[in-house]
Amino acid sequence: MSNPVNGTFKTTDGCAISYTLHAGPAPGAPRVALIHSLALDRSIWDDVVARLAAHAAVLIYDCRGHGSSGHPAMRYTPDLFARDLAQLLDHVRWPDAVIAGCSMGGCVAQAFAAGYPQRTTGLCLIDTTAWYGAEAPKVWRERAATAQAKGMAALIDFQVTRWFGDAFRAAHPDTVNALTQVFLANDLKCYQATCEMLGDADLRPQLASIIAPTAVVVGEEDYAAPVAMAEAMHQGIKGATLTVIAGGRHITPVECPEDIATEILNLLSPNREQAR
Repeated sequence: MSNPVNGTFKTTDGCAISYTLHAGPAPGAPRVALIHSLALDRSIWDDVVARLAAHAAVLIYDCRGHGSSGHPAMRYTPDLFARDLAQLLDHVRWPDAVIAGCSMGGCVAQAFAAGYPQRTTGLCLIDTTAWYGAEAPKVWRERAATAQAKGMAALIDFQVTRWFGDAFRAAHPDTVNALTQVFLANDLKCYQATCEMLGDADLRPQLASIIAPTAVVVGEEDYAAPVAMAEAMHQGIKGATLTVIAGGRHITPVECPEDIATEILNLLSPNREQAR
């Protein structure tokens, strides 16, 4: 297995996208692209990648406005983020891939699967939703306003308890601290634009058009995108499976990487059963 390659490319509108490509065990191996959650970066996938790289080529990257990628202050939409991924796949010469996304990344993954069906060989929607509800535009803008007024540090206690259960936080302080630093380093204007994107997002009309084999996965204790939201996606996507991870909270790729890797590996299997 070759060493991972770090790179950067520019989208057609000039935004730099920073990525890491793990080549996989052999030429022709299955391909997986992973999309991270709000205000974090591709590092949330590290423990999942460690379990996938022996079986598949894996692409992780920082979405625009996040991490080491460009930080343009502009209006963000799930379709724009999906286009960024399509152009990244072009750049690394991948015709298609299994697409997995966590939280915000799951919204982008839904938009990608609907907009680029021929490029989506499987779909894993993790701790996410198609719609945050009628109050979402107001609630997400209030969160962004808190960050603008008081800084990202004003949100961190709220965030960390949403991300991980008590036992995980107690057992893995270094992991929690590392992600806290990523969160605190966010550009405020980009954070605001991303919050507005999620508040306004309504991907429900696109669910019926998704044709890729789909696994919906949610932490049992996720109260940011609760089980009911996962059930709604499960019902909206024909043939989707639903898995609830016992004790998992909102960032299960970090908290429960074995479970997430298993769900993604199942999508790589040509004999995967299609069952509701």
